[in-house]
Amino acid sequence: MTTADTQCDHLRHNRRTFLNDSAVGLGTIALASLATGENKLLGSDTGHISAPPFQPKAKRVIYLFQSGGPSQLDLFDYKPNLQKRFGEEVPTSIYPAERKTTMTSGQKAFPVAPSSLKFAQHGQAGTWFSAPQRHVAKMADDICVVKSMYTEAINHDPAATLFQTGSVNPGRPSMGAWVSYGLGSENHNLPAFVAMTSNGRAKAGQPLYDRLWGAGFLPGHFQGVKFRGQGDPILDLYNPNGVTQAQRRRMLDSLRKLNAQQAERFRDPAILTRIAQYELAFRMQMSVPELINIKSETQNTLDMYGSQVNNVGSYAYNCLLARRLAERGVRFIQLYHRGWDAHGNAPAQIPIQCADTDQPTAALLQDLKQRGMLDDTLVIWGGEFGRTVYCQGKLTKTTYGRDHHPSCFSYWLAGGGVRGGMSYGETDDYSVRVVDKPVHVHDLQATVLNQLGMDHEQLTYRYQGRYFRLTDIHGKVVHDILS
Repeated sequence: MTTADTQCDHLRHNRRTFLNDSAVGLGTIALASLATGENKLLGSDTGHISAPPFQPKAKRVIYLFQSGGPSQLDLFDYKPNLQKRFGEEVPTSIYPAERKTTMTSGQKAFPVAPSSLKFAQHGQAGTWFSAPQRHVAKMADDICVVKSMYTEAINHDPAATLFQTGSVNPGRPSMGAWVSYGLGSENHNLPAFVAMTSNGRAKAGQPLYDRLWGAGFLPGHFQGVKFRGQGDPILDLYNPNGVTQAQRRRMLDSLRKLNAQQAERFRDPAILTRIAQYELAFRMQMSVPELINIKSETQNTLDMYGSQVNNVGSYAYNCLLARRLAERGVRFIQLYHRGWDAHGNAPAQIPIQCADTDQPTAALLQDLKQRGMLDDTLVIWGGEFGRTVYCQGKLTKTTYGRDHHPSCFSYWLAGGGVRGGMSYGETDDYSVRVVDKPVHVHDLQATVLNQLGMDHEQLTYRYQGRYFRLTDIHGKVVHDILS
């Protein structure tokens, strides 16, 4: 047998394929399922879980990921006593040398850098917010601020990958892909999982790789569909000049038959994914133009999101689009906003970032609430880690930088069965360690799945001889923050 024959035989009998012992061919099933409108095999509508094991509090998730690592000390974790320690050396007993990154470990001094931003208490529970978050602060009674998040990852890419996929190693399915796999889509004409990116004005952001919204080893149709930040959100959304919708349909029908023949021959699930994605793309040609037409919004709604809302690809535009996606049945909506990596002039950069994000974020919450959607929409805000209490670079009364800090930082959640108007967890006097109610990345992920009606220990997928899950072998639901 030649090498080519061996490779072809391996492809035909790949262990990762499914239904390989079935008497009915994959191509036949694919054609039959499409003809009857039942797309379970192709994974377009029905999830792995036919019915959630318990009543979900949330139907969907909007995850506002703030890429770069927002500073908890300048946003939520108010430490007024640090003002008296301005410029003092942070004791090594508090911040050991081995926990510093190579970007600052060579500094001769590690002076305390208190926040120069003003803080105030908001809402009935008196939750602390810094001044640049004046719009979000008005929603304090709907928000649960978790001050005790922590992670092991200290560099951007592995830290973001851990939050998005449950592992620092690339290749695992993203959280949105797991949700899509578990629950499927509520809208036949839109993907279950959409990702969008935007750039902050404070500084250039970190790279965001497609694997952050990828399917990993799950079937490819569970990956997120990325909406572009300029021009049409989806390439080739509109037919070329001279091509009618009927012609497009006939072309796809012919292509589907050819792909089904290949699926019959090679029994490769990737071919079925291709068929499903072509069909979804065809349906999106009709659904997406209406989705992105924000001119149908009232002027009051547009004003609520701020002056950037009409700029395609801006954070404000993406927040409004997130609400429109949510009300059309998209399960998982992931926004990434870059620019939070304040190694240099944090007192200037953080207000600039908040000027981009504060009003649209608050508008999204208010918009969902006034439409009766916040109760069953879980909104998450946070980045990959926090920032150091010691100054990176030169410290003055008005200027300081902060390095990466994984041991404690802040997230907030709203809606979807989360208790609003509360702060959860505490850090030490320097905001260096969690001292009460620690919440790990996997705990957050377990809680998100719980609110969607899924047990994170039961949502598994067999790959390479073992059952994988989003939370790996870790994670516990944070019941204290749930209503």
